Amino acid sequence: MTTQLSIPRAYLPQTVNCSSFNDIKPFYDELQNRTLTSVADLQKWMADRSELECFVQEHTGWLYIRMTCDATNEALSEAFNYFVNEIDPLIAPYNNSFNIKLTQSPFLTELLPEKYAILLRSTAMAIQLFREENIPLHAQIQTLQNNYGNITSQMSIEHEGKEITLQQAATYFKNTSRSLRETIYNAVNIRRLQDKATLDELYTKLISLRHNVAQNAGYANYRDYKFDELNRFDYNLKDVEEMHASVAKYIKPLVEQFDLERKAELGYTSLQPWDMDVDAQGANPPKPFITGEDLVNKTIDCFNKIDPQFAEFITMMRDLKYLDVESRKGKAPGGYNYPLYESNIPFIFMNAVGTMRDVETMVHEGGHAIHSILSAKLELVDFKNIPSEVAELASMSMELIAMEHIETFVADKNQLKRLKIEQLQSCLQTLTWVCTIDKFQHWVYTHPKHTLTERTNQWIQVFEEFNTSKIEYAVQEGITTVAQKLSYKQNAWQKQLHLYEVPFYYIEYGMAQLGAIAMWRQYKQNPAQCIANYKAALALGYTKSIPEIYATAGIEFNFSSAWINELSGFVNDELAKIKAS
Repeated sequence: MTTQLSIPRAYLPQTVNCSSFNDIKPFYDELQNRTLTSVADLQKWMADRSELECFVQEHTGWLYIRMTCDATNEALSEAFNYFVNEIDPLIAPYNNSFNIKLTQSPFLTELLPEKYAILLRSTAMAIQLFREENIPLHAQIQTLQNNYGNITSQMSIEHEGKEITLQQAATYFKNTSRSLRETIYNAVNIRRLQDKATLDELYTKLISLRHNVAQNAGYANYRDYKFDELNRFDYNLKDVEEMHASVAKYIKPLVEQFDLERKAELGYTSLQPWDMDVDAQGANPPKPFITGEDLVNKTIDCFNKIDPQFAEFITMMRDLKYLDVESRKGKAPGGYNYPLYESNIPFIFMNAVGTMRDVETMVHEGGHAIHSILSAKLELVDFKNIPSEVAELASMSMELIAMEHIETFVADKNQLKRLKIEQLQSCLQTLTWVCTIDKFQHWVYTHPKHTLTERTNQWIQVFEEFNTSKIEYAVQEGITTVAQKLSYKQNAWQKQLHLYEVPFYYIEYGMAQLGAIAMWRQYKQNPAQCIANYKAALALGYTKSIPEIYATAGIEFNFSSAWINELSGFVNDELAKIKAS
């Protein structure tokens, strides 16, 4: 399968290297200076440019993957930062000149509009945004962003004489001992607070640099700049604000009802943050897998029940060692699927510790991997550079579809029932958290000169707008003075990697969650047709608009008030059926 996915080079020699810009500069110069005398020449030039960009993207990808797999290794961080600071800034002007060369070609009108329309509108936007003076700022931003992973990868706590990562500590929140959960909760948040000032300062620096980038490009603020940079052609700010309001109106009350039910089942007089992951009926948490290898193999079995081709994809990645799934000290937090555009085999990174949340992450990233492979044969790298609204549809749909085969991981019927209830509740809770993070960013970047106190106050205001009022966040006795001065709720935003590393890439999760619910509804009605639609949509890459891709999947790209109300009602009805079974 590797041979089938990897596209042979037609332009670059097999021996080309990327240890310095001089290694690749001759190819950039040749593309810049090449004379084009026909539409065939233009198409060949576009293909050769794409091949060069695929090579560079894959080189960068491996630098990033190696750095996150061993975040405390200074040599790996230096190698990545060298590319970001010394090579990438020299590539940026070439990319802009290439974009201009393309859009000003006299043969542009001879390209098929239905094939290149999406690419050309994105190219025009890139030209509009490009400024020479932003090149060093982007390099500074990229280097600073990496500091977040370096800082958080070193966070750990001690429990029973053992040092454990925060990801490993999170497994204790499912423990039936309430006192143990509280102890771990306080320990985790006291540890986070040790780096609060450092992370505050890091975020403030990033906000300032990003604001400068926006102003250099002629924008009033970074939010408006980022909307254009993310190519949000198919919706606007007003649509996003309507989504915020609709989630607060329709989803938050459902989540609060879930919490009241949890409180009643637990028999507690108050619901605390450390009570939210334990089984509400007092059962011990399921053990869906033992090792990372076990997680991968069970995922393959689960995917095989959905579509055998999906199982083949993950098997290939396993056999080629394109998976790093277990948590360990020194590993960056979070999880991702990194598409590699030359070999066309993606890499999955995550921090599994043995929980059902890890299963959700694995099938989520597996959905991304399936997407990467299904779109691998598209001829230009721009066609494979998939917008987040579509990429997250692939992954979040897979989470809900895989839920129909969750017995692969857990056999007990009572546990299966509880897991399905928790997952459906979680998919609605996701919408409230997505809107929390997104709306917070809107304020942050439209008020770039804010103080730390103003930032904290605004965070609390946004948090309370979307999140349940049924959980008590009062500071508990027995924790340090530092922790008493700043509760977990006030500091909760710092755990969100996206705020530091990929600003404004978050509302897409909410849009895709709505799409995923619609896909799951379709799967329950007609599994075979749903998977056929899913594969057809993913194979399009980014050759069609987002609404067209969603339509190919058999659903709507819609986040209106009426649509949110309809889909949340569907989920609530399905929850009622499961509870009654």
